[in-house]
Amino acid sequence: MRIGIDLDGVVIDSETSFRTYEEIFAIENLNGDKIVDREEPKFQSRYNWTKEQEDEFVNKYLLKAASESNLMSGFKAVYERLKAQGHEFVVITARGGYFKEMKDDALRVINDNDIHFDKFYWHINDKLELCQKEKVDIMIDDDWRIIKRLSENGIKTLYFRDTNLKKMPENDYIKEVNNWGDIYREILNMMK
Repeated sequence: MRIGIDLDGVVIDSETSFRTYEEIFAIENLNGDKIVDREEPKFQSRYNWTKEQEDEFVNKYLLKAASESNLMSGFKAVYERLKAQGHEFVVITARGGYFKEMKDDALRVINDNDIHFDKFYWHINDKLELCQKEKVDIMIDDDWRIIKRLSENGIKTLYFRDTNLKKMPENDYIKEVNNWGDIYREILNMMK
């Protein structure tokens, strides 16, 4: 099976770090500015910040948050099992768009943990085209908008949904997962 995989919030626990620093920034720099939509995965939609405030956050905290990130709990155990079964992993990520160092930091986490993905695509905003080009059998992502677009175009998805993110109805193309054990179970079920 060819598995498309996002990095942030799926392989690397960076989304937790990003959200922590978003709150620090909102409290310390914006007088406690509140979240406007907790179900949104990206700060650009979670808050009602101006473009200048977004840029200030990015420049002040994005690299710091990324550097504190690690592998998601359970990822390596499931990844090794799936690789041993012959599955291929194609990384399709938006990471690397703000700063080249974000890509370098992700590679540090991956290399430090002896992970060997089959292909990498960096700074990708439209994952549909690459999923089609790479003929992925399933895409794992944590952004509901990406999941919605892929599933509406006939690509099976695993929606790695963090606690507060938008709930989506499951169907033949969308299955919700919350950890790497769930992912392992769903992929094995697809193989039956």
